[in-house]
Amino acid sequence: MAVALTKDNFAQSVENGVALVDFWAPWCGPCKMQLPIVEELSTELAGQAVIAKINVDEEPELASQFGVMSIPTLILFKDGQPVDKMVGVQSKDALKSKISGQM
Repeated sequence: MAVALTKDNFAQSVENGVALVDFWAPWCGPCKMQLPIVEELSTELAGQAVIAKINVDEEPELASQFGVMSIPTLILFKDGQPVDKMVGVQSKDALKSKISGQM
């Protein structure tokens, strides 16, 4: 299961290693297509990468901090720093190869 991030646990969740964060909202149609892919990755990559999600309605400060204008937006972090940003629905294979490239 993807980790639900808030401003309270965000920093420690992405500070070490590779983390993929999905910025989403419950009312967003494309987000509903992206979420099962993110959940599958969290199972497949357990122990290798942090797979997380942020509800932009509940955490507007985090969305603003990373310049999220449209959702879904997925940001790949390496040791706490954003290294890649993808807007729109992404395929599982595309995400997996981007994550693998940072490991």
